[in-house]
Amino acid sequence: MEDNNTVRYSDKDLAEFKALIQEKIVVAQEHLQLLRSAYMNDLNNGTDDTSPTFKAFEEGSETMSKEANTQLAIRQEKFIRDLKNALLRIENKTYGVCRVTGKLISKERLKLVPHATLSIEAKNMQK
Repeated sequence: MEDNNTVRYSDKDLAEFKALIQEKIVVAQEHLQLLRSAYMNDLNNGTDDTSPTFKAFEEGSETMSKEANTQLAIRQEKFIRDLKNALLRIENKTYGVCRVTGKLISKERLKLVPHATLSIEAKNMQK
């Protein structure tokens, strides 16, 4: 008999979330590779590229684009790390449990934000 105090998603639900997260990690890693290669191209090409788009850039906006690209890459790396941490929580069966309230985070929220560790209720308390 299951302990009523134990709040967690079923193994079937956890397996579904695991598949969703693994898929998101693959896509996120591909996106990160694109960002990194775009950044490397910025460094290598400079003004070698003859497309009108590159010619339209001024020196300042090139720098901005490199900085923005770096920021996007950093955010993407954090996203991947958060997703991998979510996989660990699935392994130890704590996935989907709000770290503030101890209640289950809604499936709808987890499908949108699979690495969430806070329920909407807890998130609203932080505001």
